[in-house]
Amino acid sequence: MYMSTDEVRNAFLSFFEKKGHQIVDSSSLVPHDDPTLLFTNAGMNQFKDCFLGLEKRAYTRATTAQRCVRAGGKHNDLENVGFTARHHTFFEMLGNFSLGDYFKEEAIKFAWEFLTDVLKLPAERLLVTIYQTDDEAFDIWNKQIGIPADRIVRIGDKEGGKPYESDNFWQMGDTGPCGPCSEIFYDHGEHIWGGRPGTPEEDGDRFIEIWNNVFMQFNRDADGVMHPLPKPSVDTGMGIERISAIMQGVHSNYEIDVFQKLIKSAADVIGYDDLSSQSLRVVADHIRSCAYLIVDGVMPSNEGRGYVLRRIIRRAVRHGNKLGAKGTFFHKLVGPLAEIMGSAGDVIKQQQDMVEKILRIEEENFGRTLDRGMTILNEALDNVKGDVLDGEMVFKLYDTYGFPADLTNDVARERGFTIDEAGFESAMESQRQRAREAGQFEKDYNDQVVAQSASDFCGYTQDQGQSVVVELFVDGASVESLSAGDHAIVVLQETPFYSESGGQCGDTGVLETSTGRFVVHDTQKIGQAIGHYGVLEHGVLSKKDSVDANVDKERRNASALNHSATHLLHEALRRLLGTHVMQKGSLVRPEGLRFDFSHLEAVSADELKQVERMVNQQVRRNLEIDTNIMNIEDAKALGAMALFGEKYDDEVRVLSMEDFSTELCGGIHAHRTGDIGLFKITHEGGVAAGVRRIEAVTGEAALDYVEEQAQKYAEKSDEMANKAKSLEKEIQNLKEQLAAQAGSSLTSQVKQISGVNVLVAQLDGAENKALRGMVDELKNQLGSAIIMLGNVADGKVGLIAGVTKDLTGKVKAGELVNMVAQQVGGKGGGRPDMAQAGGSDAQALPNALASVDEWLTERL
Repeated sequence: MYMSTDEVRNAFLSFFEKKGHQIVDSSSLVPHDDPTLLFTNAGMNQFKDCFLGLEKRAYTRATTAQRCVRAGGKHNDLENVGFTARHHTFFEMLGNFSLGDYFKEEAIKFAWEFLTDVLKLPAERLLVTIYQTDDEAFDIWNKQIGIPADRIVRIGDKEGGKPYESDNFWQMGDTGPCGPCSEIFYDHGEHIWGGRPGTPEEDGDRFIEIWNNVFMQFNRDADGVMHPLPKPSVDTGMGIERISAIMQGVHSNYEIDVFQKLIKSAADVIGYDDLSSQSLRVVADHIRSCAYLIVDGVMPSNEGRGYVLRRIIRRAVRHGNKLGAKGTFFHKLVGPLAEIMGSAGDVIKQQQDMVEKILRIEEENFGRTLDRGMTILNEALDNVKGDVLDGEMVFKLYDTYGFPADLTNDVARERGFTIDEAGFESAMESQRQRAREAGQFEKDYNDQVVAQSASDFCGYTQDQGQSVVVELFVDGASVESLSAGDHAIVVLQETPFYSESGGQCGDTGVLETSTGRFVVHDTQKIGQAIGHYGVLEHGVLSKKDSVDANVDKERRNASALNHSATHLLHEALRRLLGTHVMQKGSLVRPEGLRFDFSHLEAVSADELKQVERMVNQQVRRNLEIDTNIMNIEDAKALGAMALFGEKYDDEVRVLSMEDFSTELCGGIHAHRTGDIGLFKITHEGGVAAGVRRIEAVTGEAALDYVEEQAQKYAEKSDEMANKAKSLEKEIQNLKEQLAAQAGSSLTSQVKQISGVNVLVAQLDGAENKALRGMVDELKNQLGSAIIMLGNVADGKVGLIAGVTKDLTGKVKAGELVNMVAQQVGGKGGGRPDMAQAGGSDAQALPNALASVDEWLTERL
């Protein structure tokens, strides 16, 4: 019976939904609050805290089609992708999970029923494996399902390995939940080489694992002791690509409908005809991981998850170039991928433009990197001693410039060289070891506080209240009481303290009894409990004590204003920059807010001004901030945005600001937007490729910021004014010096009238103050003289006359300057030895000055 990949996915989810399972959306490829994982690599990742007893869901049965990536850290299939039948960087894992509900019998029966009744797989083609000592699973398969004993393979511990180190014993880590597995294999037939599981030929392709049932029934401690779990659980997984290959009658995953369509699309955009090319397989596989990683918030970079994404993109581009691709091509596959993936492609369609743009930019940048790499390769070949290019250089070209060894080998061969393959492999192995070490997130799952209680949170409506101490922890260990000075964690039956979540920091405050005072420095979730972290300031605090819980109101209110402003900011950015803007992280504290969002370019000063204005408009509208609890599907239908990286239960809290913003949020908020008072952006910048960050303040902090900036501007203004005055004085001094120098040059124009030195000159542009200094300088130089100077500045005439004292009995400076002034539309006068005047007729000045000689001749 043929089934498309989309039909297989829907059939699986529908089957388990009918068996009482909640269909849970695929979680992000970036694990939420899980430092042990580079990427989500299995369906159980999002339920791990449930298996650990740290989280409780509204359901005990779940089913998913989980998107997974294995391309870095411990699980790295990258180099095999495209060259084997079943290795992928991206795959979907179908799974059903029992969270302390059913166990081995039901899990085995569900798997068998789906495979044989729904998919109609012939029972004789299926065989199963169990852990060596799991007789319970053997009896279920043999006696209840009817599998012959010779088709049930017991798999023991690996030779020379640790106890329970077996392909059929699953462990979350060196410690923590674990248990035996039972795998289901499909026999492709004798015409394909390979042996049954547990035989030397098991790596062949005849028998392919299609389903794995993990029975979590133990908790292993640091000493290796297995303790039975109080609520055994089930985690299963079935790769959709493998089962689709069987349902479509093909042997390789790359022959299923999804890949055949992707390969054809890749061939079309590259311009290559041979659809059997391994390079086309690489491109088809890699577009899936790249697109979904970007959708889930990963951006190309030089470290961490971004570095893995960049390597996958470059590997795809290299293989496209190998087939003769011209220009950028990889980003053109995003649209076809969204269609080909069926119902799983909707998340790509929502952000298609952004995904395409990021891939195109990365591809263009890599093109320039390739050019630089070719330059370095050619230079290295020019300097090779002998005919072998050393392995370290081959590795450098691969690791830094994205050159695969075969490309380096091709270029070297064309120039008559070979490459040191052994040296290259040695450098590669060193890199793999570093990657393995980086991917080994060691964590003792028992080395953490595990509260047995569940706290009720009453902080949405109050910031104080009475409660009872139910648990106490010091250094991770449960204790009965605290003494003064103890740093501890206090768990209350009910608390108004908000625990850190959704980017909002935890509350602080005090817990008081008649005998003690516990200062709360932080509040965090501990599974289903709320932990108050702090120190007992004085007295004694014991379990069952009644306490008065008092939240620091001022600090909480400041956080609430910033949290509400974050919602306004998010919506303003989406309206002004585009709906591609999605939250990529946030931090809400009393001091201010920090908001990271997807956007490929810096936000301009004008755009920031518009964003700030829009947010403040909503503040002035004083919108009511309303919260409602509703089913998550109803919330989505309402248009409520789910925030990046957050996990949501079936019942969610929807926060609305009338007609402006609707988001899912469990945080503490203001009552109305007007409470925010003022919103002020303090910083905008980039934090990663395609991710920008805005920092802002609200309320009193915003007023403080504005006042601080105003004070800085005032101080700066005064500083600049003083500096301007100083510069003006300096300029004036310089002008006077220049005027004096200019006066010295005028002595060549002195003439004699009746034996008296006479100097008449026009100096346009010179300031009147400078003319006065010039006259004094000329008097000193000439000793005995009559001087008449004129200038035009800003359309006005300036006049100054100077007469040395020995000549004032014959000529008065005031009379001289007045005579000239009358001719230029002005008048003036002054002392006999120095007089100034002004006028308005600049054009008359030359003739007026020319009349001075005749006027002086009559008087001398």
